[in-house]
Amino acid sequence: MDFHSVYHRSTDNYCYPLNTNDLIINLKTGYDVKKVFLHYGDPFINGILGSESRWKGKKEEIIYKKNLNHGLWWTTTVQPEFKRCRYFFELITVEEQIYYYFEDKLCTKEELEHLHHEPGCFVFPWMNEVDINKTPNWVNETIWYQIFPERFCNGDASISPNNVLPWPGPKHKVKNSEFYGGDLRGIINKLPYLKELNISGIYLTPINESPSSHKYDTIDYLSIDPHFGDKETMQELVEKAHNLGIKVMLDGVFNHTGKAAKEWLDVVEKGTASKYYDWFMVNEWPFDENKWNAKEGKYYTFAFDDNMPKLNTSNPEVRKHIINICEYWVKEYGIDGIRLDVANEVSHRFCKELRIRMKELNSDIYILGEVWNDSINWLRGDEFDAVMNYPLGNAISDFWLEESYTKRDFEEDINRCYTLYMQQTNDVLFNLLDSHDTIRVSTKTPDVDKVYQQLAVLFTMPGSPCIFYGTEVLLQGGHDPDCRRCMPWKEIDAGKYNKHLEFMKQLTRLRKEERLFRSRNFHFTSEIANDRVLEYIKIDDYDSNKIAIILNCDKKTVSVKCKGEILLSHLYKEEQLETGGILIMKL
Repeated sequence: MDFHSVYHRSTDNYCYPLNTNDLIINLKTGYDVKKVFLHYGDPFINGILGSESRWKGKKEEIIYKKNLNHGLWWTTTVQPEFKRCRYFFELITVEEQIYYYFEDKLCTKEELEHLHHEPGCFVFPWMNEVDINKTPNWVNETIWYQIFPERFCNGDASISPNNVLPWPGPKHKVKNSEFYGGDLRGIINKLPYLKELNISGIYLTPINESPSSHKYDTIDYLSIDPHFGDKETMQELVEKAHNLGIKVMLDGVFNHTGKAAKEWLDVVEKGTASKYYDWFMVNEWPFDENKWNAKEGKYYTFAFDDNMPKLNTSNPEVRKHIINICEYWVKEYGIDGIRLDVANEVSHRFCKELRIRMKELNSDIYILGEVWNDSINWLRGDEFDAVMNYPLGNAISDFWLEESYTKRDFEEDINRCYTLYMQQTNDVLFNLLDSHDTIRVSTKTPDVDKVYQQLAVLFTMPGSPCIFYGTEVLLQGGHDPDCRRCMPWKEIDAGKYNKHLEFMKQLTRLRKEERLFRSRNFHFTSEIANDRVLEYIKIDDYDSNKIAIILNCDKKTVSVKCKGEILLSHLYKEEQLETGGILIMKL
């Protein structure tokens, strides 16, 4: 047996309570393990620890498993009667060898019999309700729409910057130094459009006062940027969105400020005499702001950008200041979520304190972190509810970008994304194919049918899907900043994108109405003997209903027999699924 492939720990995504009754237990092994049994029970069922009695639990086979890149992920759910659980694993290999996996050893039956002490079992000591990771239920039912306000819609020309440029067409490449006059009034005016698109959540990139077009160099967190509107406009936006059943999430840029923030200017002027000196990460003063100081290490910034000095969230004054800002947003605007920019660089202490206060204000508020890789350190239930699921977006797009990838490669990549975290986290992951930080999906994959297929996967995966503004009409754009092109309203109003909008509305309607689209339960199948045809089944938690998703990514047409009610089809006729085709059936 491949001993190095066997891994479990009684914490994080390997062992955790889903609720007060269900305990999830997961195990990772190599492909040479063909069966796994769980021996489990109450730690004290045969007496207290250290007594003469030998502990013995009941034995159950773990039947559910997922394929990973170099192994298997076994998963089961148990219901500890007394809220605590002691357990170990019995592994049977393809060669019929039997091994026992304990916390302190992996051994054969013979080796186990020769031990002079009872082996150390894995233990989940108690399912304390307050420690259980709880995520907002509404998020799984939400279809997000990310808006970069400056480029979405100009609704009030009277507040546009003096150097505002004419609103360009969709092919016009843009720069961060350019202003086109998008504002909050423009978003308000387009709420009916978003409602018709079945959008139920808006994520706004920063709207606070800042000299830039992107606003990630914030000057004042309590003021709406005057070129976007004011406090009253923001309140109106949230109120009207809520009246349409649309949630609103703001972007919290608390890793750093802009260099024009009054606190940073005070440090630049006074140095160690400034009361804000310890609010930032300054290593040496004085410094010349006209020179490149960040790479010299005189003060820390975001990504070596001298315009964005880094806040010191280890400082309790800074943490209190930021939490007060978020409290203001919740109370004054009535927002439903906060997305934390560069969330992996702020202190864990800040994230924990923020969660406590925000959940006190609104137990259903959604706290989302921008972390681009494995994020379990922030997703234990005491910091974020979820992260932006860039790994899923990459796993999806990679299959269409690399034609040598097989359906097994796709399965393993997707399974990896959904074995990183707890199930309740998977339910509310912020799933996306592109954003203000990435190349647009329509530029990365110019073929329209391939984009449709990727969107079909996005909208049938567990979590909460997000459309980057313009993706519904296949707006193109290269890497940042070109991905922030202006929304093509003139072309939309002229009907140029009606077919694209019709497809997107079908997809969003199904995600909204069909519970199976939102289900956390899925497994891959291989009924069609073609490595470039993706097949997977979604299963409902509440009944026996299923849906099948089939995507033909091959260069030739394949035969697919319709086995139930067709929910969505694209390039499917007379049981022939063409290249780029989609078939979603209710079985």
